[in-house]
Amino acid sequence: MKKTAAFLILTTLAACGTPQEQCISRNTRDLRTVEKLIGESQGNLQRGYAIERYEVTVPDWRPCIRYIPGTKEDPTPRPVSTTCRSWDTEVRTRPRSIDLALEAKKLSQLQVKQRDLSRQAQSVITQCKAAYPE
Repeated sequence: MKKTAAFLILTTLAACGTPQEQCISRNTRDLRTVEKLIGESQGNLQRGYAIERYEVTVPDWRPCIRYIPGTKEDPTPRPVSTTCRSWDTEVRTRPRSIDLALEAKKLSQLQVKQRDLSRQAQSVITQCKAAYPE
């Protein structure tokens, strides 16, 4: 598990790193995804429920300037400070029930996949280090 933590730190920094780090990051993306899913699954089992994310569109009022038509005497439109409505999207969360036995099975399968991907990652890391020595 310590190797995985060190590996995650290394690959997190790789997004804006050297060519070697970028190579490692690019070729270990699936491993990072599986590790993220393992963390979610473990959290679900500890809580006893999942946390579902969903988007909601909400109004947002902001200061703005509108122009009102001029009069017969002065046809120039005049600016007026007011508030204008725009729409924002918020991400909210809510609890969602889960089948705990199914979640435990999913976690077990993800852990098997993680072990496979970790073994593959070691050879990829070696190849990236050979191709892009620092």
